[in-house]
Amino acid sequence: MGSAPPPSNAPTPPEPDSTTEPRRRLNLFHVALPICAIVGVGGIAFPESLASGAGAITGATFEALDWYYMGVVSACVILAGWLAFGRYGRLRLGGPDEQPEFSYAAWLSMLFAAGMGVGLLFWGVAEPMMHFASPPTGVGGSPEAARRAMVLTNMHWGLQAWSIYAMGALVLGYFAFRRGTPYLPGAPIRDVFRGRWVEPVARVADLVAVLAVAFGVAGSIAMGVLQFHTGLSVVTDVPAQSLTVRVVLLVVLFISYMTSAATSLDKGIKWLSQINITLALLLMFFVLMAGPTADLMRGFVTALGDYLTELPGLALTTYPYVDKSGWFHGWTLVYFVWWIAWTPFVGIFIARISRGRTVREFLVCVVLVPTLFSILWFAIFGGTAFHEEMAHGGVAELVNENVTVALFSLFERLPMSSTLSWIALILVFVFLVTSVDSATYVLGMLTSRGSMDPPVSRKLGWGISLAVLGGALMVAERIDVVRAVSILGALPFTLVLLLQIGALLKAMRRDAVKGEGNR
Repeated sequence: MGSAPPPSNAPTPPEPDSTTEPRRRLNLFHVALPICAIVGVGGIAFPESLASGAGAITGATFEALDWYYMGVVSACVILAGWLAFGRYGRLRLGGPDEQPEFSYAAWLSMLFAAGMGVGLLFWGVAEPMMHFASPPTGVGGSPEAARRAMVLTNMHWGLQAWSIYAMGALVLGYFAFRRGTPYLPGAPIRDVFRGRWVEPVARVADLVAVLAVAFGVAGSIAMGVLQFHTGLSVVTDVPAQSLTVRVVLLVVLFISYMTSAATSLDKGIKWLSQINITLALLLMFFVLMAGPTADLMRGFVTALGDYLTELPGLALTTYPYVDKSGWFHGWTLVYFVWWIAWTPFVGIFIARISRGRTVREFLVCVVLVPTLFSILWFAIFGGTAFHEEMAHGGVAELVNENVTVALFSLFERLPMSSTLSWIALILVFVFLVTSVDSATYVLGMLTSRGSMDPPVSRKLGWGISLAVLGGALMVAERIDVVRAVSILGALPFTLVLLLQIGALLKAMRRDAVKGEGNR
């Protein structure tokens, strides 16, 4: 379905007025971009300092506020369910007769590609295998450890992750399409709350969102390039440890995502996203058919049941009386804060493509559909890895030595291994292009006062900055450093998210009362 013109009675987010607010637009761009550039250049010049500094900040924050982050994430899950099936579920993101801009297939493929595409490829084999070999409790390598590994993996990639995304996106979409505010994290705060504190807090919210997007996407660039290089060394004669090769790959990636960014949203990102999801489905289906198919489907059903059964207890587990804080902070908390870090980016992008959906339709599709797909993905890729490890061994050892080789080590044990590796390489690259293309668009919007058509110069500036930041993390060559830097922007953004949700509930209550009064 192509783009549909908005009805005359639906408010449209205003374009920036260069005569009234140039200072705010310029300030945000000229403050955020140098910060990112300084971190990127400093990380390339002093990688160990970047690693120790990011680790110290996140470690201290986690130690003091792990209970707070777990509570916020669980609250997002509960709130998403309440809004979807409560009285506000019938409210629409737009006018009463607004029609969706994109078809279901295009809509779901775009939100999925922007949200987790590269991550699923990177961790699809690696994370279940790491939990299987070294679980936080119990003995590794057993059938029970396999079931436990799936529960933990699905908790990290399931309802919590997509509920965070959904709430961040719902806030921005609701205010943009119903109240005509720009796509800025601070816009709902400005629209609903009153007082001298509102404008300073809203400006800080906008700046924090920009930094969270930049750091989060830079982490994905680094992980994607490292995994792509590893896969390339498996299927070709490219050296496995070559900084020159990685720099070349980064330059090729930069040229590709900037070329895509030069096209319109309903062409570049839409087409790439549909290619992504098609290739991902074909790859997943082949692994399902080539592996122990019946066992994998049994594993999917069991994993789904275990996840739903254990989720209420795990959602608020912080290990207060047992010394498991190292694993808890290094896995669960990192993931949850990572999703918060990506929320300004994914939230703005999902909001932008969701005009015309009802709140109920939006939340059900954004939360449940990707969660079920993720559980199936891990059941197939992780389950196949479990089967190979139990039958022949060696997979866990390879993953422990180099996490980037996990997916390709599994393919070497399947038919048509070279073809599978090439398809995975294409997927990694296209997912990266899609994600960074989306990020340059979102960052351009944020630093152009919410403009739906940000200047090419803004997108180019952010494209260069993201390449430098990603290069800095790539040089570090440590996944723990990538994670630590990726979540730096999320630490303060959690407070912004709570303010946004408060503004949303207040606005929904007013709109629901008006709607009942008009009937």
